This record gives sequence, C-alpha cells and structure tokens, in this order.
Amino acid sequence: MNDQNTNGKYNIKAVSNILGIQPGTLRAWERRYNIIAPVRNDSGHRLYTEKHLSILKWLVVKVKQGFTISQAVALLDKQELEENEVTETVHQDRSKSISDELLKALLKFDEFKAHELINKAFSIYTTDKVVIDILGSLLVQIGDLWEKDKITTAHEHFASSILRSRIGSIMHSFPHNGILPKVVAVCGPGEWHELGLLIFTLYVRRKGFEVIYLGSSIKENDIDIVLNEVEPKFLFFSCTMKENVSHLLTLVSSLKVEYEGLEIGMGGFAIDHLPKAVKEEYKEHILGQSKVEWEEWLKSKI
Repeated sequence: MNDQNTNGKYNIKAVSNILGIQPGTLRAWERRYNIIAPVRNDSGHRLYTEKHLSILKWLVVKVKQGFTISQAVALLDKQELEENEVTETVHQDRSKSISDELLKALLKFDEFKAHELINKAFSIYTTDKVVIDILGSLLVQIGDLWEKDKITTAHEHFASSILRSRIGSIMHSFPHNGILPKVVAVCGPGEWHELGLLIFTLYVRRKGFEVIYLGSSIKENDIDIVLNEVEPKFLFFSCTMKENVSHLLTLVSSLKVEYEGLEIGMGGFAIDHLPKAVKEEYKEHILGQSKVEWEEWLKSKI
C-alpha cells in the first residue's frame, strides 16, 4: 500500500489517545499488515499524517463493528473501498448529534457515557474538528448556560473535569517546534474557568509552539516571575467572568509597558462581550472567537 506524500504531524502517543488503542497495537498493525508507513522525525519517532489517521480511524470503526483487523485490512485493500468508504466514514457529519448527546451526558453527570461519546467523535473526525468544533462549541454552550444560571456550578465543574483530562492528554502529546517562540497561557486575575484556555492552548500547541500552561488564575506578581524566567514571545489570557475583565485589562496595559516585545492576547466570554469602545481600545490584544480569527491574529504578530 502506497504511503501518502504529506507531512506527518501526529506522534504515536497522540494517535493512541485519539483512537483509544495502545501504541503497541498500532506498531503491530503497521508491522503485520503494512497498512501505513509513518515518516520519522530527526529523533527517529513516528509521525502520522491526516491520511494515516483517517485510515486508522476507518480500521478502528470496522473492528468495533465486529470485523477482525485482518478482515478490515482486506476490505481496505480493495481500491474502490479505500477511497469511497474511508471518506464516507470519516467525513459523515454527525458532529451536532454527538455534541448534543455529550451535553446531555455531562449534565446528567454520566462520566461513562461522556467518555464513550468523546471516543466516538475522535474515531470519526480529525483532532482539530473534535477539539475546536465539537468540544469548543460545547464549552461555549456550557459557559452560556452557567452564565444564565441555567446550570449549577457543580455541572460546570463536572464538565471541566471530564473535558480537561481528555484535552490535556492530547495537548501534551504533540511535538513542539524549537524554532517557534515560547508561549505562556494563563487565566486572568480571579479566573478559575480554564476550559476555554485549554481549547485555545491545544490549538497553539497543535501548531508546534512550546506552551507553558499555567491554567487557573495565579497571584499577579507571580506572572512577572514566569515571564522573566521563560522569556516568551506570547502571553495569552482567558477571561470568562465579566466582573474580572476590568482587572485583566489593567494588567494587560501594565505588562505591555513593562515587557517590550511581548505580544499579549486575550479571549473568553467576557472579552467577546466587551463594549464596542473598549474592544476598539484593546483590539490588538483580542484573539477572536474562531480558529480563523486566531490564525489571523498569530500571523499578524509573528
């Protein structure tokens, strides 16, 4: 089977987390059936392409349907199935249905069902689609429900625990590019809701940046210690609560003066809902709400 001529971007740990199968199983499949041939980086580690991941996802789906791996590979070897069924299985858009089911599971405190649905999403879609389009959209919903007092803090914390563990395991699997500048990511002053920051951090980590992820709010003076030690190019803040936004804006203004060359970005519910005049004043620091906006912001700063 011919290898695909695209650059590898997932290491074996990331693929293992996405598919929910052990690295040893992946290596055995490659060795026994020659289904894909991951490229190797300078350190000799396997790197998988999006096409590799699509094929592996298709095989995992077939195995879950009751086929043996050898039977699934035999099906994959038929050219008409390789191009048509893989594409159909991977790209069939059921993301809204999965997102709705996942929200229900989280609000019912059903951990088993939540993990089952997340695994299902990763078996069908790319990492970017699951994290940004499915989990990201879900986080916006949860934040909105909580902001409007339609769900309790307990619901929000439960969802945070489930999603943080899954996002974090994938985030730390991606290799970073030593050429790219360092990034520090932290919640704004008084902020404890970090899921939005996790989503954005995963996006940046996915692009190859080395990210020092600090998570929930730290003492204000401690950020200086981190910045002086790490000397990052980028500092990203997340702010969900409207009552914390004023303090964050003051901090951003002072840090911009104190650290020449430091690029500071802000995102989150409270930032997205700033008054128009304030948005205009801080527009160089506002990341936006979509992946496209994040991309544009980063390109303008590098």
